[in-house]
Amino acid sequence: MNTQMMICMVIFAATLISYMLNKIPMWLTAMISLTALYFTGCIDANGAMAGFSNVNTILMATMFIVAAGFRRTSLVDGMCGAIMKLTRGSFLTAYFGYILIAVLLTNFIASPMVVYAIVSPLLAAFCDKTEHSRTQYMFPVMVVCVACCGILPLSTAIQQAGQFTGFMESYGFTDVSFRAIDFTIGTWPILVIVPLWALFIGPKFTPKTPVVPIEALEGRKSGKQEQKLSPFVDKAGIVIFFGTILCLIFSSQLHLTTWSVALTGSLLMVLFGVVDQKSALRDIPWDMLMLFVGALALGTALTNTGAGDMIGNALASAVGGTHNNYVLGALFFLIPFSMTQFMLNRSVTAVFVPICLLTCSALGANPIGLVLLVNAGSLTAFLTPMATPAVPMCMADGGYDLRAIIKSGALITLILPFVYIFYTMTVFPAF
Repeated sequence: MNTQMMICMVIFAATLISYMLNKIPMWLTAMISLTALYFTGCIDANGAMAGFSNVNTILMATMFIVAAGFRRTSLVDGMCGAIMKLTRGSFLTAYFGYILIAVLLTNFIASPMVVYAIVSPLLAAFCDKTEHSRTQYMFPVMVVCVACCGILPLSTAIQQAGQFTGFMESYGFTDVSFRAIDFTIGTWPILVIVPLWALFIGPKFTPKTPVVPIEALEGRKSGKQEQKLSPFVDKAGIVIFFGTILCLIFSSQLHLTTWSVALTGSLLMVLFGVVDQKSALRDIPWDMLMLFVGALALGTALTNTGAGDMIGNALASAVGGTHNNYVLGALFFLIPFSMTQFMLNRSVTAVFVPICLLTCSALGANPIGLVLLVNAGSLTAFLTPMATPAVPMCMADGGYDLRAIIKSGALITLILPFVYIFYTMTVFPAF
């Protein structure tokens, strides 16, 4: 371990401790961490500033404005009323409907954060109208958006299958390829377990009231009343929201980038007066954006200093010559799953898929199940705001701090490894 790596690990540990203690605001910890990483040479100026122009940072900020605009339209209240009538006043049945919407959308849209941004304003408005605490229900739905992503053989799985087939061809696996249906065959129990957890168990582990203030609710308490939209502006807000969502769903077919779609939608919300200029800036949770930017810098430093490669190489050595399917499965799920809580999930995938394929090549193993586990471990991240922007968005919507997030997600975090490792390696054994 070189000096740079040691410094990076010390800063990483100090950052995590500060997050847990929560004695100073998390965004301030993130910015102090970024500054320390830069001055100690763990990242250069480009690495330090990259988070401010990161696609996910822009996507997060603009989707908050799009969601805020939609929340102001009459359709939200109308949909809440219609759902209450349809479910005959049953909150649990309506809540299950939102969970099913999240499951479906996250298999059409490759970004769990975008899916959460679509579902969250509807769920938040529904909770407010029925006088249920947002804090109990926002986190479980966010977990659904993240954990159930890309399991059905739809657009998200098709994209991932092509990516992993390319990886395997590059490492000499020309006689086997990934199919979109493999994600369904190898991981379908998650589509049952996670929604049921979110419906019956998840809300029991979340705080009953916000741990930190929710800006939207604080504004109401202070007596700030938003002016009612005119009929034209109201309809414009509805059209802009659904137009943005459709463009996000079909962005690859339309050859559009997701961030440009979300940015255009947010600008239209302001231009048509659905959200006024001051509200647009107020609706962006700047503290959560700073937290995410700092998290990206920390993840970049962990990658640049070689911490990811060091762990990966140690893993490849640790598996040695074992031919035990479940030992291999545990290693290739648990370590990416742990790392992606602190590093950008795509970085973890980029590190571990090649290591997994090299290991399979050396052992003569079938790589399908193990690559599925690397992918699942890398993408199933919801215990910290560092791996996916859906988490900081949820923290702002539900009023969570880091300790509340970890406590809320502890049980499902213990359940998922058992399901993935034992089921996936039984269906797609390496040997």
